[in-house]
Amino acid sequence: MSTCIFPGRFQPFHEGHLLVVQGMMKIHGNATIAICEGKSEHGADVPFTVAQRHEMISAALLAADITEATIVDVVDKPTDEQWMDAVLDAAGRPTEPLVWSGRDEIRAMFDARSVPTKKIVPVPGIDGAAIRTAIVSGKVDDWRKKIPSGALDVVMEIVNKR
Repeated sequence: MSTCIFPGRFQPFHEGHLLVVQGMMKIHGNATIAICEGKSEHGADVPFTVAQRHEMISAALLAADITEATIVDVVDKPTDEQWMDAVLDAAGRPTEPLVWSGRDEIRAMFDARSVPTKKIVPVPGIDGAAIRTAIVSGKVDDWRKKIPSGALDVVMEIVNKR
C-alpha cells in the first residue's frame, strides 16, 4: 500500500489542503502532511511559524475527525536532492511513497527519482497567496470561510495577538 506524502508550506492550512488530506484518507487510508520550512521563516509570504502551522493543522484534523494522519516537519535544505531526502526521511522512508502536490516542479523532481506522484487540482476560489494577503490586510471576511474549523481558531488567535 502506498504511503501518501503531502509536502507544503501550508501558509495557512486552508480548506483546499483539508480536501486533499480527506482524499488521501479515503483512497489510501493514510496521509503524511510534511510541513516545509521554506527559505525564510517570517515575512509577508511566510506569516506563520512551523510550530503555528503544526498547531493549525492538528486542530483542523481533529475538528474533521481525521485521527490517522501524521504531521511531520521538514527543515529546508540547500539543494532539491537534499530537500527530497528530508521529505522522505520525515515520512519514515516508506517503501511505497506517493507524493501528492499541486506544484509541477515538485512532482517533476520526485518523478525524476522514480518516486510516484499525484497531481492535486486547485480548488476554485481558494488560493493561499490571496488568503495571506487578506490576513495581512486585516480583511477577515475575505479569508475566514476558507480556513477549516479548528485551524480557524488557531489563526484567529495568532492574528489577534499581532
